[in-house]
Amino acid sequence: MSAPATPGGPLSVPAAAAGERLDAWLARAHPAHSRARWQQLIRDSRVRVDGTARRPNHRLAGGESIDWDEPPPAPPALVPEDRPLDIVYEDGDILVLNKPPGLVVHPAPGHPEGTLVHALLFHCKDLAGIGGELRPGIVHRLDQDTSGLMVVAKNERALRDLAAQFKTREVRKEYLALAWDHPEPESGTIRTRIRRHPTRRQRMAVDPLEGRMSVTHYETVERFRLCTLLRLRIETGRTHQIRVHLAHIGHPVVGDTVYGRARGRTLPLPTRRQFLHAARLAFTHPGTGAPLEFDAPPPDDLRTIIRALRAEGEDGVPSGAP
Repeated sequence: MSAPATPGGPLSVPAAAAGERLDAWLARAHPAHSRARWQQLIRDSRVRVDGTARRPNHRLAGGESIDWDEPPPAPPALVPEDRPLDIVYEDGDILVLNKPPGLVVHPAPGHPEGTLVHALLFHCKDLAGIGGELRPGIVHRLDQDTSGLMVVAKNERALRDLAAQFKTREVRKEYLALAWDHPEPESGTIRTRIRRHPTRRQRMAVDPLEGRMSVTHYETVERFRLCTLLRLRIETGRTHQIRVHLAHIGHPVVGDTVYGRARGRTLPLPTRRQFLHAARLAFTHPGTGAPLEFDAPPPDDLRTIIRALRAEGEDGVPSGAP
């Protein structure tokens, strides 16, 4: 037997709300749901104004009574998997983890199982249904071969709050990357438009006329003979942003087989993935409003390469190496 719908309301519409759209007013009056979520409930005829279902753009007159019902969360199409997670912090609202390289974040064609989402569903028993998608709780993601810090929302309120922080660029994200050669100047800002590649749809590309503005700040941490260890802070979070930006200025990420160039030279140790690590994550707690900041050192495979490069001989003076 399926779970019953959950009733909500009633809410009384004040006279001052006369002329407002139904969906917009509900999002303000009852912020437990986003406006998009309210629109979906309204379209599904689950919201009633004085007992009558209306459209999202229905204009309120003031004085109405609004009630609604919410369907039970759809049973997840994903099967929870007992996989180890490197959890850095967890409470009732959020979970911060250190993602290992090689782990896909959410299901996609070619990766129907074995993802971070499958592991999260096992660890957080009540995560299914958050966000109404097959990637519950995921606010942002890292590429499969990028390691490092991620934050996951454990309820709808936290999901909306964190999503808003990412959208308004309040979240601080710093990465470590090993780039070919030595960028000049040693620190700077890359500011371009990025869009989906017009013919190779799995790739992104810089386009000076189209696409979304993307901003990456970089600084040199340590120089080696053939490459440079960089610290990068991204203002925007476009798909493959750091990889695309570094390739654009002629210094692609070492080990990047998509945006990197064939070079006919090798490092002291082979790279089995792109040298990119999400090292620092700072944001405001969605429940308490407290500032939070987390750091994660590079994993063993990247630290091993750094040690080998130092043993080979540096091309400059280190300045705060990890």
